[in-house]
Amino acid sequence: MARNRSGKNSPAAPLPIRDGVAPSYLNLPPGEWPDLLSFLIERFPHMPAEVLKSRLEKGELVDDQGQAYRVDSPYQSNQRVWYYREVPDEKPVPFEETIIYQDDLIVIADKPHWLSTIPAGRHLKETLLIRLRKKLNLPELAPSHRLDRETAGLVLLCKQPQHRGAYQTMFQQRNVRKNYLAVAPVRKDLSYPHIHKSNIVRGETFFTMQEAEGEANSETEVNLIHQQGERGLYLLKPHTGKQHQLRVHMSSLGMALENDPWYPVVRPEADHEDYSQPLQLLAYTLEFTDPVTGEPRFFQSQRQLSIAHP
Repeated sequence: MARNRSGKNSPAAPLPIRDGVAPSYLNLPPGEWPDLLSFLIERFPHMPAEVLKSRLEKGELVDDQGQAYRVDSPYQSNQRVWYYREVPDEKPVPFEETIIYQDDLIVIADKPHWLSTIPAGRHLKETLLIRLRKKLNLPELAPSHRLDRETAGLVLLCKQPQHRGAYQTMFQQRNVRKNYLAVAPVRKDLSYPHIHKSNIVRGETFFTMQEAEGEANSETEVNLIHQQGERGLYLLKPHTGKQHQLRVHMSSLGMALENDPWYPVVRPEADHEDYSQPLQLLAYTLEFTDPVTGEPRFFQSQRQLSIAHP
């Protein structure tokens, strides 16, 4: 049932954060329906009508004042419905995050493969953010950037709401030096460091990106730091921050990252859940000047890929 989530530009929520999960809300559009339940049934055809009715009977859907809607509540456009998102039968992710540093301002987490940074799709409580909110008893904890679910490594989260903007802006303005480790085939005809530039645009397949003609909007420095037969361990330095940039660039070079379910071709969905084949990409280091304290910061992941860092 989730659509809009309570976040940076959301209205004040009438419900508290529960078990680390912030309430979501739905704006009711102009239109005529006999009652709220009729609208919800039409709006969410994938949800059984009895489930929606039950949530109304239990008082789980509320308005901006926190007053519960009833089964017979009339439909009123331009109002909001607040609720807690639920994911039935959410599968546990059998890997644990670690905290490598924290102070009064930030938490630096070392995320495992397969764990989403924030709630999305089929993943709600089994995400880095919700786990850490509960583990640290910090309901206002928020990530300053994200990693793909398939990617392991360092994530910075901000503890205090008043400083979120400073840390998020730091990442948005590329004031953070990020290095990644990756395992991929070795091309003997390339010299290193190799600089790859291209124009990355939305791909034809859902959720993918691709290179296209046009002025370059992305740049990555590729360094081969260790070779093991036909495979190599690479240090990747993104100079820009396009979605899936490292994965697209390495695939374009004919060195697709090991176990990548999206590039160069999208694999069957079952392969995306094969825990025995994690994507060989690790957010290895973060380095920046703290926007709040002004002090230099440097953090390094403690995780390893299938070729260990020498």
